[in-house]
Amino acid sequence: MMKKSKLTKNEKLALYGSVKYPNITDKKLSEKLDLKQSTLTSIRHRLRENEYFRTLALPSLQNLGGKMLAVTYTNFSPLIPLSERVKITGETIEVFEEIFFSVGELDKGFSLSISKDYATVGKINDIRTQTFGGRGLLEEKYPNMVIFPFKISKIHRFFDFAPLLKKKFDFNFKYDETVKGIDFSNKEDISFSDTEKKVYCMLLKYPELSDSSISSKLSVSRHTISRLRKSFEQNNLIRKINLPDIKKLGFEILALYHVKFDLQKPPDMEKNDVASLLGSSTIFLASRMFEAVMISVYQNYDEYKEGKARVMHILKENKWIAVDPLVQSYGLSTLIFIKDFKFAPIAKKITGCNLLM
Repeated sequence: MMKKSKLTKNEKLALYGSVKYPNITDKKLSEKLDLKQSTLTSIRHRLRENEYFRTLALPSLQNLGGKMLAVTYTNFSPLIPLSERVKITGETIEVFEEIFFSVGELDKGFSLSISKDYATVGKINDIRTQTFGGRGLLEEKYPNMVIFPFKISKIHRFFDFAPLLKKKFDFNFKYDETVKGIDFSNKEDISFSDTEKKVYCMLLKYPELSDSSISSKLSVSRHTISRLRKSFEQNNLIRKINLPDIKKLGFEILALYHVKFDLQKPPDMEKNDVASLLGSSTIFLASRMFEAVMISVYQNYDEYKEGKARVMHILKENKWIAVDPLVQSYGLSTLIFIKDFKFAPIAKKITGCNLLM
């Protein structure tokens, strides 16, 4: 049985490789990592079995009618028990398909959504404000919502944990190639046939299900499933990602940064200036002309302080801010994942597939 607290060198290597190169075969990955294929396959099986990582299918909703990403964060009254707040949230807010990720602690929480239009995310936020305010859950301020329309925004990093693991495991590869990130630029919308919609939604809901299993569930030939899976992947309509369990790996703090740039001197979007905020601890960064939201993960409080100081140094050195950014820190030991990367419901809504999800 694999130890939960300490991984061997080969286990660390296999985990890092699985997260950095989620879309290649064991054969190709074994060559990159200089591990025997049989050894790599065995280790990856154990890592998955012991829940060190899980596989998700990420939909390219920006090419199917999704127009924007929204980040919403809220400060709550600590007088209301977290369990009660989670129950209320689950019944009134988390039911919206647009929300694919949501976490909470006793006195704060944040969520991420993808939507076809502003009216939808605005409605969700109105319901959120009305629900929380009406039940005395809010501390003082209304929920804060930051909108990133894909056409005028840049998603610099979207839950890529490879840099975090590389630092955690102290890897120093001489030739560690850069893997192309997920492209969120809003291209021409693609239309699906009814069969394509059903297969697409099924692949998102069951990313590790075999073609034959999906075939039997949908009464669609295995050949059609295989052909469509390949087409979706080649056209970047579905992208596989492997997410590590950061709690199991010993990380202690997650931090959300909301930066409002100085109106007189914001970073240059064309030159991609905001990318300088990216560090090894950064797992998410989105920006538009006058705002940015970043999510980072740290091993301990000292690393959190160091990371926060680094961000502040970059912002102030470049004179990009007039006021300090808002920073919410979360202890991973007490953090509750209310909605943990649930993409199938919003994919179903945007594509119009008629599967029960």
